[in-house]
Amino acid sequence: MTDPHAPTGPAAGPPLAAAQAHCRALIDALTVFRERHLDTVDRWGAHLAAVLPVGGRLLAAGNGGSAAQAQHLTAELVGRYQRERPAFSAIALHAETSSVTAIGNDYGFDQVYARQVAAHGRPGDVLVLLSTSGRSANLVLAAATARRAGLRVWAVTGPGPNPLAEAADEALCVEAATTATVQEAHLVAVHLLCESFDAAVAAGPPARAVGAASPVLAHRRMS
Repeated sequence: MTDPHAPTGPAAGPPLAAAQAHCRALIDALTVFRERHLDTVDRWGAHLAAVLPVGGRLLAAGNGGSAAQAQHLTAELVGRYQRERPAFSAIALHAETSSVTAIGNDYGFDQVYARQVAAHGRPGDVLVLLSTSGRSANLVLAAATARRAGLRVWAVTGPGPNPLAEAADEALCVEAATTATVQEAHLVAVHLLCESFDAAVAAGPPARAVGAASPVLAHRRMS
């Protein structure tokens, strides 16, 4: 957990009391998450199920622990979550270590994701950005680059409002006081997104007029 803008952890105390406080904080955060965000996650999963099977791509990024969460998401899509299904295109931008270090060295750390989005993103693709603070400049710049390029941008952050949530098309802001609790709720969001996506894929493609091509697939054929 390296985000300098993120909220600090709970005060030191007896180990059991600290653990109980941590669990209560997580339960509270997930209760709010359940009330406010389940519809959003379900809708995101359905959107991905309309994009990825026809040639679209998901890009994801984060810093520190959020980078691990983003890579968890892409792994579930390229591999599988629970049920067997085809592999889908998903790239964790921070895992491109040579690109990250080259871009950081030549252009500065704020550009490490924006330049990769410009290289890999196509209209109709989806960019998922995870941040406990929502204030990381490299993610905000990536969101702006992606929207200009015609990608759909989803932010998964800590408490809002924050710059990343404002830069995205849509945001899921977890209301919690500590970085640890925010990240734990983000993992739940990742798993629920995968569940929603798998269910939508298993249900089959949405009805489409005969002869109408997918915008994403049509763009891939032309590019």
